[in-house]
Amino acid sequence: MKKSLIALCLLTYAVGFSQEWHTTLDAAKKEAAATNKKILLVFSGPGWCANCMRLDELLWASDTFKAEAEKKWVLLRADFPQKKGMPEPFNVNAENVILAEKYNRDGFFPFVVLLDKNGAKLDKQGYEDLDTAEEYVSMLEKMGR
Repeated sequence: MKKSLIALCLLTYAVGFSQEWHTTLDAAKKEAAATNKKILLVFSGPGWCANCMRLDELLWASDTFKAEAEKKWVLLRADFPQKKGMPEPFNVNAENVILAEKYNRDGFFPFVVLLDKNGAKLDKQGYEDLDTAEEYVSMLEKMGR
């Protein structure tokens, strides 16, 4: 009983402080329009991009980023995980591919694009080797000004 109560408390805490990353532009635009926020689109390569993994740990998982994101941005993520074994046929209709074709044609990773609530590009930012989540959040806040 005691373990169940502790597990429930931890789960409630984790859900309360997690952020929602959309994976489709339509869903992000719908939320952005409803909340009058900008869309922060992140291109990432989980499992193979060292700088992407660094941002996952340093920035995206930080309380500082989560607090600011809650107030200012709708989060949209386009992941390009490394495939093992034989490559699968290229799906040009996959949402991440469509997003890359429109907003990241040069294939930079990690790459952040700030969009307005309708999906128009306002600004873009490649990887910066900063030391703290606070520095990154400050940089992201200056985008689109």
